[in-house]
Amino acid sequence: MKLPVIFLLLSVVVTTFAREQPEPQLLTKVRPLPVALDPDFQFRKTKLYFLGERAQATKSKGTKAAAPGQAAATTTKSKSSSAVQDASINFERQYRLFGAVTKLDQHERFGDYLDFFWRAKRPADVTVRLEYQQEKLHAHVQAQEISYRNARGTMQSEFKVIGDDYADNGRIIAWRCVLVVDGRIVAEDRSFMWRG
Repeated sequence: MKLPVIFLLLSVVVTTFAREQPEPQLLTKVRPLPVALDPDFQFRKTKLYFLGERAQATKSKGTKAAAPGQAAATTTKSKSSSAVQDASINFERQYRLFGAVTKLDQHERFGDYLDFFWRAKRPADVTVRLEYQQEKLHAHVQAQEISYRNARGTMQSEFKVIGDDYADNGRIIAWRCVLVVDGRIVAEDRSFMWRG
């Protein structure tokens, strides 16, 4: 009797956590929206990652030069914190390249990845819009959007400019991410270089 209940609970948990992340839609024309900031909607954290052909070089601090007659001192604190940081960067690279066997597969994954963590304190239909500029397009603004129906709680939205978009137009040099509810911007996060 207890075994079917356990399987039922397990299937509910797996179904809840296995939801597909909605894919961003590229906008053909970026129209400005009115701003009406609302404290019920806010960005919590932003994670930016660039995946290039070569792995990022890691700095390793070894031993300090010792004065004559003294043993060399090691910098264990900075070395251990550097190792943890290097491990997380290496993991991110391996995670993004997982399953890319050939050079062509890897080439299609090179580019910029932007993850935005945001919160909605009340249920609403929310559209997350990323507006960005790339190196070779200069001031031309492009945008991607993801829509969520009846969103509430802490959410994550992932955007990426990879493959041919990255190879043809270069890296993202400036970006702005906004939460849109009822056609108005209710929260905003932007890079230092964004002007608009």
